[in-house]
Amino acid sequence: MFICKHYLCGVKIYWEIFYSFLKIGLFTIGGGWAMVSVIEQEIVHKKGWMTKEEFVDSLAIAQTVPGVLAINMANCVGYHIQKKKGALMAILGSALPSFLIILVIAMFFKGIKDNPVVERIFKGIRPAVVALICVPVFTTAKSVGINFRNVIIPILSALVIWQLKVSPAYVFLFAAIGGIVYVKYFQK
Repeated sequence: MFICKHYLCGVKIYWEIFYSFLKIGLFTIGGGWAMVSVIEQEIVHKKGWMTKEEFVDSLAIAQTVPGVLAINMANCVGYHIQKKKGALMAILGSALPSFLIILVIAMFFKGIKDNPVVERIFKGIRPAVVALICVPVFTTAKSVGINFRNVIIPILSALVIWQLKVSPAYVFLFAAIGGIVYVKYFQK
């Protein structure tokens, strides 16, 4: 748990949380997974508000609850730092840039959507977004000790969902049951 040790006591901590998540929301493209490594850098390494283990636990919680990963992460981290008010400031900071950008785009997009330059810009951004999503997946997997043997399960799950059009809920349920059976009967 973050304990106020210096000038961030009182109201300043809420503005610091808001500003940190505002920067994260403003300068990351690609959604929740693209934001994970930036959030980790800001919250764990730069600010020291959480340990790496607490961050990974918050990430696990944020993934399991319904909703947008970026907002769920902001909620978990903000709550960890300063309870309800911290969560509110983190959520507002994280969501405000996206809201304003989408509002501006909606106002002007109708006139520029068929512009060849805009189309090329979006085509150029796509590979960068894929990289922004892959990096936190691999770094998180590495930090929690996932090795090649464990990678086969997510790859097979993704293939089953993609190729066989199986609902992710069934894959999740099957994986949970498989995990229980494995731990109960096969793990030493």
